Amino acid sequence: MKILANDGIHPRGKDQLEKAGFIVDTQKIEQGDLKEGLRDYHVILVRSATKVTADIIVANPQLKIIGRAGVGLDNIDLKAAENAGVKVINTPAASSRSVAELAFSHMLNLARFGHLSNREMPKSGTTEFKKLKKNYSAGIELYGKNLGIIGLGRIGREVARIGLGLGMTILPVDPFVNKSEIEVDIYSGNLQKIKVSIDTVESDDMLAEADFVSIHVPSTKEPIIGAAQFKKLKKGVILINSSRGGAINEDLLLAALEDNSVAGAGLDVFVGEPNPRAELVNHPRISVSPHIGASTSEAQSRIGEELADQIIEFFEN
Repeated sequence: MKILANDGIHPRGKDQLEKAGFIVDTQKIEQGDLKEGLRDYHVILVRSATKVTADIIVANPQLKIIGRAGVGLDNIDLKAAENAGVKVINTPAASSRSVAELAFSHMLNLARFGHLSNREMPKSGTTEFKKLKKNYSAGIELYGKNLGIIGLGRIGREVARIGLGLGMTILPVDPFVNKSEIEVDIYSGNLQKIKVSIDTVESDDMLAEADFVSIHVPSTKEPIIGAAQFKKLKKGVILINSSRGGAINEDLLLAALEDNSVAGAGLDVFVGEPNPRAELVNHPRISVSPHIGASTSEAQSRIGEELADQIIEFFEN
C-alpha cells in the first residue's frame, strides 16, 4: 500500500507507517497534477494546502483513504468521497492545545502592545527608547477580564481551560452545548485536576460583555462576526480569529478599528490565503501570524501518530 503525504507528515507518523509495511511518499504533487499523479497511491494525506476535489476522487478508484492532518474537512469533497466509498479521516484532538495557545499569544500581544514593540524597537529602540516606553505603557492584564468563546468544541474548551488558569471569566457561546465541564491541570509537586462547570450564554449577552472574543468554529458561508454582531460588541473589545478566514468580516473589522469600537484583533487566518490583504497585515492594531495554529512540534507529532493509527487500523480490519 502506497501513501502520498502531499503536505508532509511528522517523522514519527511516517516511521510508524513504514514499520507497519506502508510505502510513504512525501514528494509533493502540485494541485493541477493530482488527478493523474495520484494513480499509484491508495491513501492521500493533506493539510489545508491541497484540495481533494470530486474529479480527483472519481479519477482514482484505487483510493481507500483521504486523511486530513487537522480538524476541518472543507478542502475535501466529502460527498464525492462517500459516493466512491473512500474513507475520510482527520485528527480533531491533536492540535487543540496548540491552536488555543496561539490565540492567547495574540491576546497577550495586543494587551501589552508586543506586536508593535517588536516591530518598532529594532528600528528605533536605541534612540527612542523612552518614547516607546511611554507609548506602550498603557497595556491591560487578562486577569479579571471577560473572555467570550464562540464554539465550545475541543479547541474552544482548551481556550476556556487556559482562560480559567489566567483568572478570566468565561462566556462561551455554542448552539449545541448548554454546559461543559472543563478540567484544569494544576502542578504543585504533583498533578492535580480541578473540574470547573461552565454554562454557555446567549450570543447577544456575550457580545455585550466580553473584553476578548475568540472564534473556534468550522468553515461557514457567512461571517460569525458580521454586521449584526459588530453593532452589539462591547466598545474596546479585542477579537481573535484562529479558526477560518472569513469568520470575521474583514471590511467591517477595518472600519471598527478605525472608529475605535474595536481595540484590536489577532488574526491567524485570512480570506484569500496565501495572499492576505495588506491593510490587515500592516495595521498597527492587528497582531498577525501566517496560519500556524496547529504548527507546533508537539501537535504535528500527535497528528502524524493519530493518522498512522487510523490508517493501520483501517487496513488491519
